[in-house]
Amino acid sequence: MSAKLIGILGPLRGVNLPLSGELSVGRESSNQLWTCDPALSRRHCQIDLEGGSFAIRDLGSRNGTLVNGVPVQQRQVLQHRDEICVGDSILLFLAQDGTSSVESSAVELTETIELAGDTILLREQESIYLQADPAGERSTVSKNARDLHLLLKIATDIGGIRDRESLEWQLLGMVLDLVPADRGAILQFEADGQEFSSAVGWDRVRGPQYPVRVSRSVVRSIMRERAGLLSNHTKIDQFRPDSDSSSDPPVYSLLCVPLQASQEIVGAIYLDSQNPAHRFEQRHLELITAVAAMASLALHNLRQLEELEEENRDLRRQVLVEHNMIGAGPRMQEVYEFIRRVAPSHSTVLLEGESGTGKEMVARAIHRNSPRAERPFVAVNCAAITETLLESELFGHEKGAFTGAGERKKGKVEAADGGTLFLDEIGELAPALQAKLLRVLQEREVERVGGTKPVRVDVRFIAATNRCLADAVHAGGFRADLYYRLNVIALTMPSLRDRREDIPALAEYFVTRASRVSGARPKRLSAEARQCLLDYDWPGNVRELENAIEHAMILGSTDTIAPDDLPEAITEAGVVPSATLASFHEAVKERKRQVILHALQQANGNYLEAARSLHLHPNSLLRLIRTLDLKAACKAGKDPPGKS
Repeated sequence: MSAKLIGILGPLRGVNLPLSGELSVGRESSNQLWTCDPALSRRHCQIDLEGGSFAIRDLGSRNGTLVNGVPVQQRQVLQHRDEICVGDSILLFLAQDGTSSVESSAVELTETIELAGDTILLREQESIYLQADPAGERSTVSKNARDLHLLLKIATDIGGIRDRESLEWQLLGMVLDLVPADRGAILQFEADGQEFSSAVGWDRVRGPQYPVRVSRSVVRSIMRERAGLLSNHTKIDQFRPDSDSSSDPPVYSLLCVPLQASQEIVGAIYLDSQNPAHRFEQRHLELITAVAAMASLALHNLRQLEELEEENRDLRRQVLVEHNMIGAGPRMQEVYEFIRRVAPSHSTVLLEGESGTGKEMVARAIHRNSPRAERPFVAVNCAAITETLLESELFGHEKGAFTGAGERKKGKVEAADGGTLFLDEIGELAPALQAKLLRVLQEREVERVGGTKPVRVDVRFIAATNRCLADAVHAGGFRADLYYRLNVIALTMPSLRDRREDIPALAEYFVTRASRVSGARPKRLSAEARQCLLDYDWPGNVRELENAIEHAMILGSTDTIAPDDLPEAITEAGVVPSATLASFHEAVKERKRQVILHALQQANGNYLEAARSLHLHPNSLLRLIRTLDLKAACKAGKDPPGKS
């Protein structure tokens, strides 16, 4: 869920604020949303996210907080398109983004309305505010100056809005500031012009629960004539011929202007007045025609931008998977394809594989490429927290639930609401917690420690383990029902020994990263060292490779990483342990001993001279002496190494 507040009237008009958690509103600057409005209290009200829904509560304000015209008594859950009145401002609560579907409660199309007598049609090119000299003889300079100032402000405000639904609502608020209308609507049409693709409507007299009814015949008329329409005489008895028509007050004045972009009618602005004292004038038609000319292109461009962004997301999902992993071999291509296919869904994923293979990186890539990418990714290591603390960590606790629980705390499951919860080392989860996690997976609700009321959550679960859970189930160490709940979509991560073609690229990446962290110059990986990396079995996988490169970067004394700079286990181990290979390595080690002892003998025990004759750095020679266990042999010589 992606909710937000939009300011449509008063000092907070123009606010476009996404909601993610707690939000306080008031006159003090310490509030997340504040303005210098005397009608606001210092701390006026607060909006909280709880159990997947946003709720508002008044903080004892002087003038109260109203939702849809009704004062908030204690705590009230907010619904999509609720109208919140705080001080002299009106805020609109939108529970989700997008305007792909039209809610019938916002705008309704009626069959007909008869226009009579005093009806004016105005085309865009005839509007005095769209002429080169609007302050000519036809208008009063002072009025025009005020109107032009308002139009300039609207143009400036429109230019800074990058969300179509926010633009529609804020444009509606601006229009209702210009014209004394009781009801208003912004419509955007489908390509065929017969129905609208999005609509926002507001009855500011009776509230948002009443739909704004727009005449089809009026809309067809402005589309046909490509001109704005003003009428102060309507036959009300035919306005809405159904049985509920008597519930609507009569319409005394009506104004409707087309939204045109690139010679195409893309929508309409509709306004009416149900107060006989508030009749529209031609000046109002001129103003709204000018506003429509400015807003049409902005709305059309944002609509096209949404379509392009959606198309781009589809193409990216099909072609490109965003991730931070290194490797282009066939096994990693299978992993990328898995991420691409799984990410758009909401299914539970189980990742198995040896430690250090990158299971958490895959989990993050699935989240990053999913519709939940803008919501939290929360990771929990089930093996790193004691059983007594893990329940509170996962599910949260109520105040006083146990010693030390001084206040209510949300657990990791609630913190991940709307996003993804990654449960690492799931095989280490205690049996009692396995049963509670199973309930969360089945019911999609969590109960805090010490609580009595379940809280609904919308979470995608990704679990990872370096154990074979199927074997753990057979051995009785893991619940079979939980395993089947987790094993909806499964992937076994390939070990590093199964994708040796990626080792050189990984090694180069870790060299670059280690040099950046340490501030040292990058080193070149020698061909011999690269071969050692390719020959090693890598029981610790990518994590072990990273540590090996860091070891070589720190202990290496030259600009090139040589085999001797790598950990001893890597240089002395092979892929296939055999008697022949073992004999070969022993022969190589023995030859190294002989060469070093001979060089020391020729240098009379001076290890600096010996290193120079062997074309080695002195530190490398000392490390070889230690690795090959030559200290005793060196001490038996005339001068021990290290002294000249």
